[in-house]
Amino acid sequence: MKESTVTTNNSKFTNSWLPVKQIMNGMIQLESGYYVTGVKVHPRNIFIMDSQMQDNVVYNLRNFYNTIDFEFWLIIADRPVDINLYLAELQRLYNNTPNNEIRKLILQDINKANQFMSAEYNVVDTEYYLIFQEKKLEVLQKKLHNMISGLASAGLQSSQTSNNDLRVILDNLLNGGETIHFGTVMS
Repeated sequence: MKESTVTTNNSKFTNSWLPVKQIMNGMIQLESGYYVTGVKVHPRNIFIMDSQMQDNVVYNLRNFYNTIDFEFWLIIADRPVDINLYLAELQRLYNNTPNNEIRKLILQDINKANQFMSAEYNVVDTEYYLIFQEKKLEVLQKKLHNMISGLASAGLQSSQTSNNDLRVILDNLLNGGETIHFGTVMS
């Protein structure tokens, strides 16, 4: 009778048990030899279109999904948005505008932006990804091309995931969507 051995990893670091070998060229290379990549779909608000255009986008998107003949994951990730640069630009415009009516409009925008920055709101940018895995790079490239073309035919812009996109996805999956902030420890 052959005895089976189970290896346990007692490491407290995620990279000790996560099968990620490296992230490069918009792909996660796994220790198993598979590559994980996909496309980032740029958001488009179809609810501001007329009903016929909405129906066309939904119909074309349904056709696109029906052409995918491999396993994929649809991932929706929220990324915090820093609007401090936008606020600084509004303040600059406010300071350089002599017209009181325009200054009043800019001030309203500044107040609204400050309201979004308050703890009451959680300002995030929602990003959409279609992720898949593949062992052969030439098949992976073909799948990427087909996904980008299919989404374009549905009226949606997309691009291959970047290294940063993949890090955000991993961060969201591993940390339950919460970003970890490290600070100084005071004694």
